[in-house]
Amino acid sequence: MESTSQPSAAQSKKKAARKFNPNSAEWYLNRELTWLEFNRRVLHEGQDERVPLLDRVFFLAVVGANLDEFFMKRIGGLKQQVGAGVKKLSVDGRLPQQQIDECHAVVKDIHCQQLKLEQELKQYLSKEGIKLSQYKILSQNKKKIVDNYFLDEIYPLLTPQGMDPAHPFPFISNLSVNLLVSVRYPKSEHTYLNRIKIPVSDHIPRFIRVGHGETFILLEDLVSNNLELLFPGMVIETYETFRVTRNAITEKSQEQANDLLLMIESALRDRKFAEIVRLEVGKGMMDSHRGMLAAELGIDENKDVFEVEGTISSRDLFQIAGLDHPDLHFLPHQPVDHPDLLGENPNIFHVIREQGSILLQHPYESFDTSVERFLREASSDPTVLGIKMTLYRTAKDSRVIQYLIDAAQNGKQVAVAVELKARFDESANIKWANSLEEVGIHVTYGVVGLKTHSKVVFVVRKDYDGLRRYAHIGTGNYHAGTARGYCDLGMFTCDPDIGADLTELFNYLSTGYTPIRQYRKLLPSPKILKKALLNKIDREISVHSKDNPGLIQLKSNALEDKDIVAALYRASQSGVHVDLIIRDTCRLRPGIKGVSDNIVVLSVVGRFLEHSRIFYFRNGGNEEYFIGSADLMKRNLESRVEVCTPVELPKLRKLLREVLDLQLSNQRNVWEMQSDGSYVQRKSDEKGVQCIHHFLISQAEKRFSAGRLAMAKKKSMRKIPKRRKNKK
Repeated sequence: MESTSQPSAAQSKKKAARKFNPNSAEWYLNRELTWLEFNRRVLHEGQDERVPLLDRVFFLAVVGANLDEFFMKRIGGLKQQVGAGVKKLSVDGRLPQQQIDECHAVVKDIHCQQLKLEQELKQYLSKEGIKLSQYKILSQNKKKIVDNYFLDEIYPLLTPQGMDPAHPFPFISNLSVNLLVSVRYPKSEHTYLNRIKIPVSDHIPRFIRVGHGETFILLEDLVSNNLELLFPGMVIETYETFRVTRNAITEKSQEQANDLLLMIESALRDRKFAEIVRLEVGKGMMDSHRGMLAAELGIDENKDVFEVEGTISSRDLFQIAGLDHPDLHFLPHQPVDHPDLLGENPNIFHVIREQGSILLQHPYESFDTSVERFLREASSDPTVLGIKMTLYRTAKDSRVIQYLIDAAQNGKQVAVAVELKARFDESANIKWANSLEEVGIHVTYGVVGLKTHSKVVFVVRKDYDGLRRYAHIGTGNYHAGTARGYCDLGMFTCDPDIGADLTELFNYLSTGYTPIRQYRKLLPSPKILKKALLNKIDREISVHSKDNPGLIQLKSNALEDKDIVAALYRASQSGVHVDLIIRDTCRLRPGIKGVSDNIVVLSVVGRFLEHSRIFYFRNGGNEEYFIGSADLMKRNLESRVEVCTPVELPKLRKLLREVLDLQLSNQRNVWEMQSDGSYVQRKSDEKGVQCIHHFLISQAEKRFSAGRLAMAKKKSMRKIPKRRKNKK
């Protein structure tokens, strides 16, 4: 049994004996620490020998990327609170500095596990002919090969920066790998320090291939062994690796900004020069150099400096994980077409009208032949009059953007709400917003003070019987890349009530005005969704009985909102069973006698990233299913524009029930939270228990095959000539 923990089990039992008070901090886990526990579960995928080798390397790289983002966003925000003198306790009763200190301790433990895993994986890779080597152990012939590469491709890009009274300490860019080089004149004992930025880019990889084989060395290793070219005639005393992480929380007050676009552009510039939240140094860096860097960067040497024995910036291992070795990867997955979209009918709007609604499951079903097709056909269909869309994140070479541009050029009314404050996508979204405006598309930046996080495409079409509104509402971004690796849901619909609701929503997004808006079916935030969820939890309590027990099942990336947690505790105390499938952050503590013993919390971590949100309420037998863009977090429910839609057709509900039941019952990739906040991975004595994601791949392929078979039968029936009646 694998487990990770926060408080001790003894503490949990002691607290369980006390009277439950929903306002007491003891009932709530810490957001940051529970997120780090999720990162441990990701790391475990890399440690799991059942996972193919290069996919284990992939998970190791994911851990590194996750920790980078954690420091930039979460630690960065906490440091701002410390700097501002915030003394307010978190929901779980911790001060900002206390949270930072506890997080640092967990991160250091994760680093130890990362190092052990990296060393293990290097050995396995070597057995497969993939060698992560060092310059010093290469043969003379191979050294000559990489030295020539250095002269031709790397040397012209390097700019040593001295650090002395005439040369102030240089700016160190976020997440860049750097060398700190100490040199001296041959007959002098005085040393000079220099910084060299390692020029990793889209064109210069971090891992340099040696010749035509699959031996790789790190770029900084190659640079380190050619320093005499950069410092001719000097003695190289030391060279050491370091890397900084900067705070990504640099937003200014939107209410004080006259121009949101200028504000975001300014925030991006500020982020470049933001304060340092972490310094990583290579193993064995001299204490004097470590202290100098900490002082110059304005950080606490004892708290904010992390010594990394393995690969600094382990996120760059994505390069190795992507090597073309099919036998070392999961079996390739090719999304299939949705069975309802296989027919001969060339018009997707006719299909949606015939079906009423269609549920999409990504990455199992194709994003290209569903969502992109929807936009592609809308852009050229002469009966489509207008397209409205929310855009939070999209791909670098997005076809979605091109279809919107095509639609505008074809004379359609196009309006797009672009979220400029999508973290780490601000620059790309500014670019897309400008591109859309250049062709006459009406671009808005959402509502002041709120992020537009909803995922909606809205199409108005002149059908044979009048205007009809079609929509796609999803749980994931309109990003073709993530649609291949994220588990998301989407629904096509022409439901008139949902169409009317979306008209209200886009009017709100385009004006920002907040009069009383009437929504018939949708549950948007920030005004309605949270209140609706709390009411539905209370309703489940009121209709619960021994003969007709209540049931709540919520699937979300995170459960952080205190009010939702407290309501779920009340439901459990009333006897309502609660199943929670929460990917990462979860404040709620399940299994506490008399408080949450009717609550089960699971986390699914596997080949794909769980990203869909499903909310289910038994409601005395009158079941309700919802999907949407919102996580159960205070920010999503109170400070973002989100959309949650009911799923009403029985065949679509059946698909959602299959997803929920599979995740609740599966014995692979599932972790169960204990009352102390620890997680235990489910194990099975059965051999060959299938990964959840592989099972859903097979289910999608079965639906696809059944759809093709039905289509073929339909075609063959049309070809059979009708019998003529015999004439008398």
